Amino acid sequence: MSLAPRAVVVHRTTEYEELLARYGTHGQAAFHLAARGRSVAEIRERHERNLRALAEVTSAVPLRWRRARVERADLDRFLFGPEDVVVVVGQDGLVANVAKYLSGQPVVGIDDAPGRNPGVLVRHRPADARWLLPSAADATAELLTMVEAVTDDAQQLLALNEIYIGPPGHQTARYTLRPPAAEPEAQASSGVLVGTGTGATGWLRSLWLQRGSALPLPAPTSPRLAWTVREAWPSPVTGASCVEGLLAAGDALGLVVESDRLVAFGDGMESDALELTWGRSVRVGVAGVGLRLVG
Repeated sequence: MSLAPRAVVVHRTTEYEELLARYGTHGQAAFHLAARGRSVAEIRERHERNLRALAEVTSAVPLRWRRARVERADLDRFLFGPEDVVVVVGQDGLVANVAKYLSGQPVVGIDDAPGRNPGVLVRHRPADARWLLPSAADATAELLTMVEAVTDDAQQLLALNEIYIGPPGHQTARYTLRPPAAEPEAQASSGVLVGTGTGATGWLRSLWLQRGSALPLPAPTSPRLAWTVREAWPSPVTGASCVEGLLAAGDALGLVVESDRLVAFGDGMESDALELTWGRSVRVGVAGVGLRLVG
């Protein structure tokens, strides 16, 4: 007999909970915020809205299903199973945070603060969970392309929006860039960004707009990636002629590190970065797995 699906509700600690952890009580938090010209009332209201959304989603889980709940900080220690239906309650970024830990499980994004979130990935309201969840395991889902980085010592990193390779601080990154079907180029820059069509609505798009690029950004389900070099600096030994491009499925953007230390991290999660020391190489391309987003 096959196991019943398990609903895994993913959430993150609210700002109000973080304030209570820092200051101990509501009154102390209110006092410290007031001294900075802020009110705790709005922050507490968002916290209570999040709790209501979590309660409504939890009550919508079919009775025969198994249940689990995981906070964002614990995702790297949580074991997802093949029968799981992942229900993300929160912001779009929380879907991106959980994506790299999955292997094809369906994801339902629930917006706990309509009007505050863009709703690109959290497309549903808490009340929708009652009709979404019973059929989520077999529902038709959109397969969103993901990006993957693999180092020459077999470290791997997955991301839904983008992967950044560059210096951990504000120093200049030195490396040799190896684009597909182009000559390698030694570069000095503030880093390289490789993004998906989902990421093309965020950081990647801001760089694209800033550059005034004519590069066609991919759609979220397109098996292509776009890459861009941030602030490449031309010098007698470094170039700036190869600063953006597209990667099709099977293509890879290579990079050989020529700094003491660079890092690679995905979706803004700097705490979960790959360490890249001098002489290491990394290849970035379309991942072999995508995110199954329901609805």
